[in-house]
Amino acid sequence: MDTDKRRETHSQTRPKRRQNHTITWQHAFVPLALVAFIILWELVVSWRHYPAFFLPTPRRVVARFLVALQEGSLQAHTLVTLREVFLGLALGLSVATTLGYALAKSRTLERILSPYIVASQAIPIVALAPLLVVWFRGGSLSKVLVCALTLFFPVLINTMVGIRNVDAELMDLMRSLRASRWQILRLLELPASLPVFFGGLKVGVTLSVIGAVVGEFVGADRGLGFLVNLARGIFDTPLMFVALFTLMFIALALYLMVSALERWLLKWRWPED
Repeated sequence: MDTDKRRETHSQTRPKRRQNHTITWQHAFVPLALVAFIILWELVVSWRHYPAFFLPTPRRVVARFLVALQEGSLQAHTLVTLREVFLGLALGLSVATTLGYALAKSRTLERILSPYIVASQAIPIVALAPLLVVWFRGGSLSKVLVCALTLFFPVLINTMVGIRNVDAELMDLMRSLRASRWQILRLLELPASLPVFFGGLKVGVTLSVIGAVVGEFVGADRGLGFLVNLARGIFDTPLMFVALFTLMFIALALYLMVSALERWLLKWRWPED
């Protein structure tokens, strides 16, 4: 009997080991692909003998990154952009979720406002950013507004879709139990709409970085977008790569933060490994 139990235990643990090996290889593929890209980049530049102002080598970019860190300019510009991104996220998310919930609950309000909301998306944010800079005198508020407008629409739509996808039978059950509006929102609508909402939030956080940079491109004297413009003007291409990679890192970090929050809040949707 003891031998049979050991065999059953061994057979149950074997698939988990295989799964762990698979997960390990999947995690290792990301840094391996990055290393392969850097090596290919170095080889292409060495083979074609590109000048540094056209396409610098990874070593030149790393060297320029260390110089910018020692000078403190990279940290200062990064903090400015991060401040604009987080303020834009706070403003855009609060307005988009509130308005999205109201539109999802009121067909009349949707008929009135949806044509204007959809029409506003036909205006490129690049064309709207100069107006905001003029109206708000080129301060940080114009960049925050550009950032908020960039993420507004996807979060709004996903909020509406998530609220309207709530099961009607569960809604009738809550009403039959005489649940208040707040209880329905907290216990039913919010948990049921979170999967769809997080889809829009993932898109929104990455777009917020683009919005901040667009605002800085139009008119700014600090920020990573300004740093890209500055590097382009003085033909400091390695510095331009440093700023671009920093923006990529910020967008990736925000996306991973949202994904981690999604896994934590929606852990009931995925079975335990």
